[in-house]
Amino acid sequence: MAAPPQDQTRYWLTLTQAPGLGPATIAKLVQRFGSAEAVCLAPVAALEAAGLKRAAIEALRAPDERRLDAAFRWAAQDHAYILTPDSADYPRPLHELASAPPVLFVRGDPAVLAEPQLAIVGSRHPSPGGVETTRAFARHLAGLGLVITSGLALGIDCAAHEGALETGRTIAVLGTGPDRVYPAAHRELAHRIVEHGAVVTELPPGTGPEPRNFPRRNRIISAMSLGTLVTEAAIESGSLITARYAAEQGREVFAIPGSIHNPVARGCHRLIRQGAKLVDSVEHILEELAPQLRPLLDQVPAAETAASACAPPGDEADGLDPDHRRLLDAMGWDPMAPDELIARSGLPAQGVASMLLLLELTGHVSSHPGGRYSRRGSASQGSA
Repeated sequence: MAAPPQDQTRYWLTLTQAPGLGPATIAKLVQRFGSAEAVCLAPVAALEAAGLKRAAIEALRAPDERRLDAAFRWAAQDHAYILTPDSADYPRPLHELASAPPVLFVRGDPAVLAEPQLAIVGSRHPSPGGVETTRAFARHLAGLGLVITSGLALGIDCAAHEGALETGRTIAVLGTGPDRVYPAAHRELAHRIVEHGAVVTELPPGTGPEPRNFPRRNRIISAMSLGTLVTEAAIESGSLITARYAAEQGREVFAIPGSIHNPVARGCHRLIRQGAKLVDSVEHILEELAPQLRPLLDQVPAAETAASACAPPGDEADGLDPDHRRLLDAMGWDPMAPDELIARSGLPAQGVASMLLLLELTGHVSSHPGGRYSRRGSASQGSA
């Protein structure tokens, strides 16, 4: 007779506790013995023949009951679940991974894990324009029914979750245990995600933000998603790890280009050189994912889909007086110092500061570190 569901979950949890057994090794053992239960109950000689060390075998024979009980106490909370590869709600795409997570801890609605997802990731230190662009992309795509998946980190991840929550659903994949929120400043955001999506991790309760866990988290983000969009990323960036995982997993990789002077655009430029699809509108993503999204897009009126794409910008200087328009026309998309603007526009120095403040307040320009300014994209653009 098969063991009850909780017992089966206990066997999976026991496997994750054994030293030296990572997700890929556990997957091979389960395939060899037939189930998590069979691995845990296998004779010592059979486990030794499979290559297990004495410490791992002892951990399977005498698991840490306190850690097991802590996991089940966590799962006794409302809207808290422990999923294993045997669970109906376990995300199907993860089964394709050689290193599929043996256990997922989920807060929120586990059914959202089965919905079409797009990962959006990027720099923890984005530009103001990068935040605005990310939030707009997430808002439009979530409004069309795509679930936006990201990592709850500072910067671009946060903007992706926030944008998605305005119109739809989002999933946060953690690099900590399910009872920890990192960074702590995102605790309220995590609560909102639980209410309108799910928070997911493969790490057990009590696990803190250890650096080695975040790359592991990234493979889950990319694997659950149809594609990964990188909006801003430095050359040395965890976001590029996510993009690499996506490419290795056969998923689409999208990147938004930026200024050649913007250090957090260089990672995106590298991805584009390596074959990632250059994106400057929502429509570019929808075109690439159309075969997978056809049932979803068929439910959305064509006018709404078109409206979410990048529309040609209107005349963003309409309504400005001649001097303000002249200053805006002198400004580029790359950050410029006020002295450069004064020289280029020919306007008096004493008036430029106040004009820049007004243009920023009315959404025509963005301010940058060092007291520099650049033009912002038109508010009428659907993707930026």
